[in-house]
Amino acid sequence: MNDVDVALEGAVPEALADVVAELAEQALAALELSDCELSVLLCDDAVIRPLNEQWRGKDAATDVLSFPLEGDAADGDDVVAILDADGPRMLGDLVVSVDTAARQAAELGHGLHDELRVLLVHGLLHLLGHDHEDPDDAAEMRAAEARVLAAMGGGVGLVDRAGG
Repeated sequence: MNDVDVALEGAVPEALADVVAELAEQALAALELSDCELSVLLCDDAVIRPLNEQWRGKDAATDVLSFPLEGDAADGDDVVAILDADGPRMLGDLVVSVDTAARQAAELGHGLHDELRVLLVHGLLHLLGHDHEDPDDAAEMRAAEARVLAAMGGGVGLVDRAGG
């Protein structure tokens, strides 16, 4: 059993908390992860913008930020550490801007729930150590996004959208 905690901050409809919790559970199941703890903060652009500036040096709103709890996810070793851990696996925190997600969904011609699914999968893969900074890593993350999204009903991943 996974423990997915969804919090809201800013101008975010309360009904999205249950939707996102269910999507996160589906993503964890598609990744064959159980006994995990994951926190998701649904917020608006006013909340995510300063976080993006503080942690990524970008003074702009973004769609999703990932904060792994187990070491430096960028080194890739954390996937093994997370999967081999005893007890609940502390995956980390995701911050998702519903404002940005809604804009992206409208631009792409699909619903907000579809966009939230894509953002959750992308962020979750970052928590597990995936990255898309270099071509080899991007190819691996693209494949992982495609596999998980297919198991959840489809969608095009962020790495594919970015052409990375």
